[in-house]
Amino acid sequence: MMAITQIRKTSRKYHKWLMTLLALQFVVWSVTGTYMVFFDIHYIHGDTLVNNRQDKIDPQQLTYPLHNVLQRYPKAKDISLGLYLEQVVYRFSLGPDNIMLDARTGQRIAALSRQQAAVAAKFYYAGNGEVASIELLTEHAPFELNPKALPAWRVNFTDLGDPAIYVSAETGLLVAKRHNFWRLFDWMFRFHVMDHNDGKDIDNLLLFLCSVLGLISTMFGLVLLYFSLSRPKRALRAKP
Repeated sequence: MMAITQIRKTSRKYHKWLMTLLALQFVVWSVTGTYMVFFDIHYIHGDTLVNNRQDKIDPQQLTYPLHNVLQRYPKAKDISLGLYLEQVVYRFSLGPDNIMLDARTGQRIAALSRQQAAVAAKFYYAGNGEVASIELLTEHAPFELNPKALPAWRVNFTDLGDPAIYVSAETGLLVAKRHNFWRLFDWMFRFHVMDHNDGKDIDNLLLFLCSVLGLISTMFGLVLLYFSLSRPKRALRAKP
């Protein structure tokens, strides 16, 4: 009987102190987890910000053959055929540069100007807002953009959530679409996985430690629950 009493006291003691220690983090997990499951993940990804175009390439616009591209750029890599707005183009990498050629004439298409970036962003954007600002990013990419996408134009629109469309300055491709709900989601995710550094390391010691302590606290709680549920039965048996 004394052993059972000691187990109950020990469980209550450690459960109380562990939950006190982890209380704030449990609140953070609850709040951030609620936010992350409340919104549809496709909306968070910004899929609703852009038009879901199923554009088809007109073979009649393809008058500059691929072998001409290979002869002209023998070291070209990752060659692809696609559209730049309504124009058929070749895209490929040549060393550190990304090249875009007109598929009708073979003429190299220069990097997008500010005006062309606005046109391209409007082409991709599905909302009704107006362009609020345009910025060329060549270095120090913001946290919401992969640095590999630089150089890129950031075109901000006036709609709900301050949506931003990122267009590659070299290829005219859509490289990212972001809004404030995504930005908040990113912060929520960082706090949820206890990554308070750069948002990239989710395998950290702090998360592991809190998870283990949370598990131990849960085990003590289950022990207390067992004693709580079994107490009426023991009291009933002891009653004359």
